[in-house]
Amino acid sequence: MKRTWTIIGVADVARSFKWYQSLFGQLETNPAHDDFGQILDTDGTVLLCLHQWGAHEHPPLTSPDHAQPGNGLLLFFRVDDFNETLLRARALVDQLEEEPRLNPNTGTSEFALRDPDGYYVMVSALAAA
Repeated sequence: MKRTWTIIGVADVARSFKWYQSLFGQLETNPAHDDFGQILDTDGTVLLCLHQWGAHEHPPLTSPDHAQPGNGLLLFFRVDDFNETLLRARALVDQLEEEPRLNPNTGTSEFALRDPDGYYVMVSALAAA
């Protein structure tokens, strides 16, 4: 089995960790390290990795000043609790980037918001409406 992990650079791993756990309706825990954390599903699947800008000298994660965070990147999550996730998302941000709508290509409901570091996060229902 092949697995891929998405790693994004963030200013504050603990803050982003809490934000994503809240969005996904997960119990609040702490990241394993101050500069790196993995958001896990209940079955242990890695949903997203958070890496502090500048830690460990990884060239593309040196600083958000070299490029706009999220440029060319869309974080896309499919959830089985769309309506509950939407309520949690509204509690996390002042305004959604895209209000809920039906995607005519997939037949699923979706909405978008920005995370604390400016990444564009698209949330889609797992099943068609």
